[in-house]
Amino acid sequence: MSIDEFLEEWNNSSPYVHVQTSGSTGQPKPMLAEKRRMQASARVTCRFLGLQAGDRALLCLPLDYIAGKMMVVRALTCNLRLTSVEPSGHPLASSLPSLDFAAMVPLQVWNSLQTEEECQRLKAIRHLIIGGGAIDESLADALKDFPHAVWSTYGMTETLSHIALRRLSGPDASDWYIPFEGVDLSLNDDGCLVIDAPQVCAERLVTNDMAELRLPQPLDGVGARPRFRILGRRDNVVCSGGIKIQIEEVERLLRPHLEAPFCITKRHNERLGEALVLLTESSQTENIEQICLRVLPRLWKPRSYITVSHIPMTATGKIARREAERLASVLHS
Repeated sequence: MSIDEFLEEWNNSSPYVHVQTSGSTGQPKPMLAEKRRMQASARVTCRFLGLQAGDRALLCLPLDYIAGKMMVVRALTCNLRLTSVEPSGHPLASSLPSLDFAAMVPLQVWNSLQTEEECQRLKAIRHLIIGGGAIDESLADALKDFPHAVWSTYGMTETLSHIALRRLSGPDASDWYIPFEGVDLSLNDDGCLVIDAPQVCAERLVTNDMAELRLPQPLDGVGARPRFRILGRRDNVVCSGGIKIQIEEVERLLRPHLEAPFCITKRHNERLGEALVLLTESSQTENIEQICLRVLPRLWKPRSYITVSHIPMTATGKIARREAERLASVLHS
């Protein structure tokens, strides 16, 4: 979708625009988003970041998804000056005006760090928000000393982009997300995050994200907000021989030690019920197995190691979990 096509839809008489989900746990699906709620989301983000009318924002994400659409809506709603570049893995490859605000996926940020010119342009962005996929420890470490604010977002299509941010750079860097004003959070009986954000989402949203909530402490000061951190997705829990294993936690432990792209998934096992499987783009599976033996708890060791041509990803840069599980079930190590 082009900007002109989106603006035509935005300016028509309908109170809705069409968006589609990212498809990280299945096929992307279409949904309708209310324009007034998108505007409310835009205002709360700009207010949280202290963005002012006339500030320069960068659009470098596809307009088929909510993240790209919301960059345009923020510009329209809060009078930001919008610079647009073709969505790509290197959005900062060309010289750009001074930027106050940009939104990128982790792959775009990682690619930009690999060349000196792009890295300097990245560092010059006053507020950089990163969403659409997990930020691993190596990327977070590369961003911690950035001179300006770098944020990880939490949200989904249903919440019209993010409802919370956590700081990745500077002395306030943290694993804990700060929810926006007007967002109430709780946990259900499964330990999953429940979001009540009436400004951006008409209904109370029960997520599949297992989380930990931290209520304000006396030393946090007046007006401090509850905070939360994400432990992993409920549907990414593998029950192997009666032991519950969180896929994201296994990936987190392995990420510093594996250079080739990889992911953890599962397949049926007659004895264990479910067994962990490691998919990798490397052919050196014996070496990877030795690394797993060394760095993982004994019961978290994958039962199979499978080389694939590429790790399945969604259009927004997330691991396509269902496709990874399908590959694990049809391929044999």
